Amino acid sequence: MDKSIPLASVTETAFPCPHCGAYAKQAWSKCYGDRIHGSSIVPFLPDVNQYRHQLNLMRVNRGGGDEIAAFQDVVTWAERMDLSEPFVTPSNKAMDFELDNLFVSECFNCSKPAIWVHDRLLYPAVRSGAAPNADLPEHILQDYEEARSILNLSPRGAAALLRLSVQKLCKHLGEKGDNINDDIASLIRKGLDPMIGEALDAVRVIGNEAVHPGSMNLNDDRNTAAELFDVVNAIVDYMISRPKQLKAIYDRLPPEKRKSIDERNSKALKP
Repeated sequence: MDKSIPLASVTETAFPCPHCGAYAKQAWSKCYGDRIHGSSIVPFLPDVNQYRHQLNLMRVNRGGGDEIAAFQDVVTWAERMDLSEPFVTPSNKAMDFELDNLFVSECFNCSKPAIWVHDRLLYPAVRSGAAPNADLPEHILQDYEEARSILNLSPRGAAALLRLSVQKLCKHLGEKGDNINDDIASLIRKGLDPMIGEALDAVRVIGNEAVHPGSMNLNDDRNTAAELFDVVNAIVDYMISRPKQLKAIYDRLPPEKRKSIDERNSKALKP
């Protein structure tokens, strides 16, 4: 499990950007509010087409000048507003209040902001966590991808789905699926790396703090869920991907060679 690149987190100053994906430095900002005053007490959403029309009229009537250049900046702002995405605009205003527990990280690579509530990524809504192993069974993939989609909004929910994925994966591999501890012990006897079982213990999937697969654990946090993604992929790699790759190599042998080897192995397995 590669820990060299940190996950996007409020505790990091550099991580893979949730917008562009580049590993980049992040500038963190607090959030402040400027209360809406005047005749309109609701947010102003510009009509971008009206702004463009007004700019065209200015060009026809005046042909250029600093005023048109300044209004072009206004049109550009309106166009960005029309995209319905947050963006950063410098301001010298004295703000009315500080909005606590809301933070913004700005990527040095793409300059786009990400919005965080406490330690959860609120915007953009992206899938997080390790991508699934290509050999993850289809009926488990749905739970896995749902866990990726909610990791930032509900780490405990993601961890519950991943425990359920481990249970389903054990059943897919021929285990009972009733007791993860027993299932992992059986899989280790069948060739699963014992370190994967230890990793499951470390993230509280089994042991004294266990909960039933699919249930919430109040102790789960984002890092626990992120580690569970890696554990699911590691089980699939050891028990499905690697045997499939080795079988593909073996199947390339001529039939007569495979027959000879099969006979040898059959004799070796006899008591």
